[in-house]
Amino acid sequence: MFKKILVANRGEIACRVMRTAKKMGIATVAVYSDADARAPHVLMADEAVRLGPAPAAESYLKADLILLAAKETGADCIHPGYGFLSERESFASACAEAGIAFVGPPPGAIAAMGDKIESKKLAKAAGVNVVPGFLGEIADTEAAVKIASDIGYPVMMKASAGGGGKGMRLAYSEQDVREGFEATKREGLASFGDDRVFIEKFIESPRHIEIQVIGDQHGNVLYLNERECSIQRRHQKVVEEAPSPFVTPKMRKAMGEQAVALAQAVGYYSAGTVELIVSGADKTGESFYFLEMNTRLQVEHPVTEEITGLDLVELMIRVAAGEKLPLTQDEVKIDGWSVENRVYAEDPYRGFLPSTGRLVRYAPPYEEEGVRVDDGVVEGSEISMFYDPMIAKLITHGATREEAIDKQIEALDAFRIEGIGHNVDFLSALMQHPRFRSGAITTGFIAEEYPEGFHGAPASDALKRKLAAVAALVDLERSERAACISGQLADNIEVTGERVVLIDGEQIHVTDEAGELIVDGETMDLDSDWQLGDPLFVAEIDDEPLSVAIERKGAKWKLTAHGASHLVEVLPPHVAQYRHHMIEKIPPDMSRFLLAPMPGLLTRLHVAPGDKVEAGQPLAVVEAMKMENILRAEKAGVVKAANFVAGDSLAVDAAILEFE
Repeated sequence: MFKKILVANRGEIACRVMRTAKKMGIATVAVYSDADARAPHVLMADEAVRLGPAPAAESYLKADLILLAAKETGADCIHPGYGFLSERESFASACAEAGIAFVGPPPGAIAAMGDKIESKKLAKAAGVNVVPGFLGEIADTEAAVKIASDIGYPVMMKASAGGGGKGMRLAYSEQDVREGFEATKREGLASFGDDRVFIEKFIESPRHIEIQVIGDQHGNVLYLNERECSIQRRHQKVVEEAPSPFVTPKMRKAMGEQAVALAQAVGYYSAGTVELIVSGADKTGESFYFLEMNTRLQVEHPVTEEITGLDLVELMIRVAAGEKLPLTQDEVKIDGWSVENRVYAEDPYRGFLPSTGRLVRYAPPYEEEGVRVDDGVVEGSEISMFYDPMIAKLITHGATREEAIDKQIEALDAFRIEGIGHNVDFLSALMQHPRFRSGAITTGFIAEEYPEGFHGAPASDALKRKLAAVAALVDLERSERAACISGQLADNIEVTGERVVLIDGEQIHVTDEAGELIVDGETMDLDSDWQLGDPLFVAEIDDEPLSVAIERKGAKWKLTAHGASHLVEVLPPHVAQYRHHMIEKIPPDMSRFLLAPMPGLLTRLHVAPGDKVEAGQPLAVVEAMKMENILRAEKAGVVKAANFVAGDSLAVDAAILEFE
């Protein structure tokens, strides 16, 4: 077995690999950029080596520096994690040449599966179902238009070397191809150094199913069941679960056997994933097609670990050391259900725009039975524009799918993240959505269920009453504290246990007299150890757990629970009756401006002062985290002024254009 492992990655996956290595008694080496000098993965490792400046191209993608770090520290193996160099054939080959074990598949398998065009040809030859499409190189936009027309709309344009949702465009018409083909090429070049694009048929009502495989260097390959990854936004996975609520035992066997056949055809060993697209409209479950093979550990691997009881990182390390797999296909089990949510630094209330900055507060839920948090940040960590915006992964496990989902809702309420935008509310809303809970999901779920964007999960009347009770008790505690400090309890300040709570346009009366809590005339049983100053109100209300994040906002309280934030006002009864006379501050009208929806780089400006524009017309392109975002006119108008030029850096809400 290896003595020392270097983890050629950062963040949560670096921490994840190190936890298993330490469990196995293997010393660990971290590498880091200047942006990560005090990151958790650096502090966790036994040794750490600086690579270079913050940009990945100058640090984590420098294979020669990583190999040098391995030699200098005496590491005898390298685990690449995912992303960065994990699927670079050249890196795996360089490790072999340096006499350092690569904890991953052989270089030949990486090369065979890394090219989306060539991998589809290999899959077809191995007897794997493939999606109809054009697998050759496409010369230009005109050729792309002809190919798309021949295949039949809708089609998907994909960068050949793409992954992680980058370099993908869905086209429903010739205009979509003309607008998106060149952008897809540019994204492929910017993210992967390869601008080749292929086009394939887009499957209607698609579900994204993937098969986890594991192989050893002795010719044994197993499939470790499937994962459902259909909940996606812009082709980036958001929620994953195992097993899939759609897959039958017959489908699982057919998919698994095809995945194994493909792995064996390319001499694969280590962990890998065969991604499939399944037509949800086909009730027979036979219409599944090969998408790609990821020759690395997947972000969502924990859900497979939860239902199989296997440590995939440990298996990868043992396989790299030449050991045989310790089980057979018949011994692979499915124990209960597991769900994973990806907590991202993005603001769902602003169109999921990426958010960067410092984690002023970061407190994940406590890990307990059925609740697991994989992260690589701590309070005070910086979410940088240079790397992936994922903050953490929340994984839950239960005897049933419903139990695993309910644990997600409860754990998401316990997350405390401040300083940056995050998607915790959105994830909670997904977990509560009736369609998600029914299992009737496709890759179009988010676009279909939130066509006007996300505005918070709807609160039931029962939840509003609970929140009102929490707000009243918090406000009462604050008032009593203020009265005690002022020393005027007896004469000038009367603190009563009665409050009127204004929440979502409703008035809810709350009374706390002699230890009895009455909400709108009904008794409520509330048990909590909360004290003034605690940011999280954890309670049992009518025998059900509830965690509410509390934040003071001027004269109001911001309460966050179950996928939404509520700005709540708490008033004594004699003040509440005059509430409707108070003047609300009206925000300024910004409709005459084209505002930057995110921090980024203005790469193109399509209009100039004096130009007339029509609704839907492209106005500008902003690049953020290597993704191009086209900003369009919301209505017809005339450009009055342009405040920026191509090449300028933009802050959030920067006024790019002003209209007459």
